[in-house]
Amino acid sequence: MCAKFTGDDDGKRAVDADGEQIGIVETVEGGVPHADPDPGMTDTIKSKLRWGGSNGETYRLDEQNVESITDDEVRIERF
Repeated sequence: MCAKFTGDDDGKRAVDADGEQIGIVETVEGGVPHADPDPGMTDTIKSKLRWGGSNGETYRLDEQNVESITDDEVRIERF
C-alpha cells in the first residue's frame, strides 16, 4: 500500500497484523507520520520497523510497512 497520511491520522492507534496496539500516531508532518511506541512493544518489532536509536520519543512510520489506514487505526503489515 502506498499510504497517504494527513493530520486526520493524528492520535490513531498503530496496530500489528493481529490487531495488537504497538503505538499511537502522535503527529503527521509533511505527510510523514511519527508514532509513539507502546511501552510493551518488543525490541524485535521495533527493529523490524527500524524504531531504534532515535533521540526523540516518536519514530517515523515508513509507509512501506503500512497495510491499511482506517478511521480508527493504522495497521502494520505482518513481518
